[in-house]
Amino acid sequence: MPPRKHKNKKSHHQRQQQQVNKSNSSKKETSNIRKESEDYETTNIQLPYKLEHSNIVGRYLVASRELKAGELLIIEEPLAIGPCVSSDAVCLGCYKPVKLNGVQYRCTSCCWPLCSVKCKGLYAATGHTIEECDLLKAQKNTTSLSATTSATIVKNLYELILIVRILLMKQHSPEKYAKIMLMESHSELRKQNADLWQHYQQNVVTKLLDEWHMASYTADEIHTVCGILDVNCFEIGQNSAKARTLYPNAFLLAHDCSPNTSHTDDPNTFAIVLRTSRHVQKDEALTLSYAYTLQGTLKRRDFMHAGKLFWCFCQRCSDPMELGTDCSAIICAKCKKGSLRSSDPLNQDADWICDNCDNTLISKDLVNLLDKINDDLESIDVHDVSGLENFLKRYSEILRFNHYLLLSAKYSLCQIYGRIEGYLLNNMSFEDIKRKEKYCREFLAVIDILEPGLTRLRGLIMYELHAPIMLLSRHLMQNGLISKTEFHRNIQEVTNLLRQSHEILEMEPPGSSEHQMGLAAADALIKMGCK
Repeated sequence: MPPRKHKNKKSHHQRQQQQVNKSNSSKKETSNIRKESEDYETTNIQLPYKLEHSNIVGRYLVASRELKAGELLIIEEPLAIGPCVSSDAVCLGCYKPVKLNGVQYRCTSCCWPLCSVKCKGLYAATGHTIEECDLLKAQKNTTSLSATTSATIVKNLYELILIVRILLMKQHSPEKYAKIMLMESHSELRKQNADLWQHYQQNVVTKLLDEWHMASYTADEIHTVCGILDVNCFEIGQNSAKARTLYPNAFLLAHDCSPNTSHTDDPNTFAIVLRTSRHVQKDEALTLSYAYTLQGTLKRRDFMHAGKLFWCFCQRCSDPMELGTDCSAIICAKCKKGSLRSSDPLNQDADWICDNCDNTLISKDLVNLLDKINDDLESIDVHDVSGLENFLKRYSEILRFNHYLLLSAKYSLCQIYGRIEGYLLNNMSFEDIKRKEKYCREFLAVIDILEPGLTRLRGLIMYELHAPIMLLSRHLMQNGLISKTEFHRNIQEVTNLLRQSHEILEMEPPGSSEHQMGLAAADALIKMGCK
């Protein structure tokens, strides 16, 4: 499910883009493109994309021809992979959660926890390599992990792993290391952010140089790797595994908060699979979102500036109503009728003004309010139906109907209604089935705008929506509350939802839960005699 709260690229979370669009309609200045960019474009003439350059966004990809929705753009295995930032304990081979207790299997050499002796990532290039093991073995006194190790220390240690893996590539995989070093690190910009620079200096650079005795590397090298990861990494994961990765070309896609591509990852190889999610014109920039869909503009822009070091000026960010979804508006506390929206969404410090009265809320107070509500949402277990329903009731008089925090709670309810004990489909009350349908429709209406086309989130919510429509239609028909014509119209909607869900989710990698849902949609169509 979509994360509720940003934490790098993990937790439950432009004028630049305008320049990209402008550059698409004009002749590109090739004199400023680096030699490796020219070589890349020359050797990839037949690909559905080509490399362009802008003085604003740097290198980025555009469609080399007109592209249909669902066309495969990129499939490539990671150059580097490791645990996420702020990661809990995971297996260093496959990135699935592990325990730090005495019975957890551990590497016999370095004693770091692994899922089992049969882990596919043990001594594999995408997992716990021999070189890494030798280094960690030498750090046993400073990297001891046990059930009593504080959560902060655990997270800090796991953050080091991918950084160390990339540094080790300099000796053991120089070709991959060279490719990674071509990626932008924004080191000069990062130096201007004193808090960010000091965080990495204390928690990464000093630790690796002074405690891990990695004297063959310089502080600048380590900072560069940290910057490259912050700017270019993807967070991936299937079937409870979570990792962050660097890919050879996928990082070149430009950002947009309503992108024209979607991506997934193979649970076996960790390869990224990137496709167009809608029709794309020739020379149109290929975009993905570096932020989460279920975040308001204020939080999205802040997240991207903190991690990617740019302020987004895309169409969604520029619109106070976020492409008409209004998923950031709050109810005016003074008149109770109007909505407060940012007076200038491209200014993080702009006042929020009511559209019905003279009430104004300063940005700082709004952020404090949203953080408080978000913390409340975070405190609710994602399987707690009553807790989530109460959350919706408590804040329906503060947040507007489509506010992203309400949408996040609704999406959780869309998933757990019909799936957990006490709320299984066959045992759900008529009222609960109607609630599931209502939340699914409300959520889908927003996603149809923010993530249109063949996107995973649409496929998932369409599958969730088909069941309550079917159950309610049968109930109403059996009780003579709707006509046969209305019943058949509803069943046709169910059929359309299942077909679209199958079309989208069958593109997910085999073995993933989303792919299994796509197969279930196809099976449901067969049972209905529709396929």
